Amino acid sequence: MLVIECKGTPYEIGHTHGAAARKQIYGSITFYSALFLKNTKKTWPEVQSFAFEFEQHSREAWPRYHEEMCGIADGAGVDLLDIVALNVRTEINFGLFSDNEKEQDDKNFASDGCTSLAWGTAKSAYLGQNWDWMTAQKPNLIITKIHQEGRPTIAQVTEAGIIGKIGFNSSGVGTLLNAIRVQGMDPAQMPVHFGLRLALESSSAQEAVQRLESYGMASSAHILVADENDAVGLEFTKSTFARCLPDARGRVVHTNHFLLPHKGEIDTIWLKDSLTRVKTMMENSGKLGAEPSWGEMSKLFEDEHNLPTAICRFEDEVSGSATLFSILMDLKAKKGVVRMGRPTEAEETINLEL
Repeated sequence: MLVIECKGTPYEIGHTHGAAARKQIYGSITFYSALFLKNTKKTWPEVQSFAFEFEQHSREAWPRYHEEMCGIADGAGVDLLDIVALNVRTEINFGLFSDNEKEQDDKNFASDGCTSLAWGTAKSAYLGQNWDWMTAQKPNLIITKIHQEGRPTIAQVTEAGIIGKIGFNSSGVGTLLNAIRVQGMDPAQMPVHFGLRLALESSSAQEAVQRLESYGMASSAHILVADENDAVGLEFTKSTFARCLPDARGRVVHTNHFLLPHKGEIDTIWLKDSLTRVKTMMENSGKLGAEPSWGEMSKLFEDEHNLPTAICRFEDEVSGSATLFSILMDLKAKKGVVRMGRPTEAEETINLEL
């Protein structure tokens, strides 16, 4: 696993890429060009034209993020719109499909079947998930540690070329992501992966949620954001927000469908196993005591009930994806552990500390 430590201005952060990182960025572009063609029937030049709307808006609305994407593009030797397209991959893949495309069998649509859990106890603030995606993208995952003056230091797992994703910061704020497939997006609002980065630059979970709600989100997804004392499962579409709050035991569990109503928006629930995974995680975590150990928490993400579409997912024709990494954080301790591959057979374990 490539770990990149970035220091300086947004442009310098974006430009911190060696030959290995450049290869992974090319890999991300290759992967998503094929995926977008399959799922949206759009060629890469058409995707770039779509990304242009986001590029123009981000230049004015979020100049630091725009500058960072410029740095990534320059460092990798690719077009800026290639990098913008990677950063709006959620808006393209999960929002840019037609009614006719929705009518196809959902199993032909690429699966992003992640399972997330936040659990705050008296001693710990656990935040963890399995990130499920197609194994073809696994070689292009990287860990970045980002230092910016006046902002928290960030440690995150992301896809090469994408500026924000899953991790935590030196203020004890962490983020997780679950894809939700709802038609439509709005390029005048904040892309999901910009939102993840913004949350990781926040000093508390509530600050992150309030900032995201103030901007409005460009497409549908769920971001589970937590800190040492609080957790909020923020569901959203291009026109709605809803907050999933901790239950009586301090838990928020989420997968790939809305748990709360979103007026005027239709959740496709394209992964039927999403319903099963929520139930399984709630039941399994419910068997643990008030202060679960790190080992017990890690074990929750190894569950293979309903394989191949389990919490610990296995890729075949039915599931469409596999668990590419499992991450568990304790935000009170400001530490995390990333297990690459399926956690039942981890290929590499990486400790994150801030």
